[in-house]
Amino acid sequence: MSTLSTESGGSRKRMKQEVEEKVGDEAESKTAEEEEEFEANIAGSEEMELSISLILEKIENYTQRVSELLESGKTMIRALSDEFEEKVVMIHKHQVEKWQEEIRELRALDASNEEANALLHNARYLLQPIRDN
Repeated sequence: MSTLSTESGGSRKRMKQEVEEKVGDEAESKTAEEEEEFEANIAGSEEMELSISLILEKIENYTQRVSELLESGKTMIRALSDEFEEKVVMIHKHQVEKWQEEIRELRALDASNEEANALLHNARYLLQPIRDN
């Protein structure tokens, strides 16, 4: 019996060692797989970082173009605004000059009418028959 129990004890130890070796081998294989996955993730992360940096560069370029467009738009609007202002002032000046000319013509006509009226008044006075006589 004691031999049997010794053999049983020895085989248990061997089995225990084999199980530990299998667990150790599995642990090592898992560690190797995890390292490969980690490296793949890092490589994926590097690719992702490259993609992200490309997108950020696109954002930067787009923002720059929008900024340039806004600046050129502001410049164009200022130029148009200045040109519009000049034309409106010119139109206003021209219209005021026309009305001032009309005023001068009306004053000249009025002066002429007053002169004619005075001449007619004097002519009536001269042509009136003398009533007292």
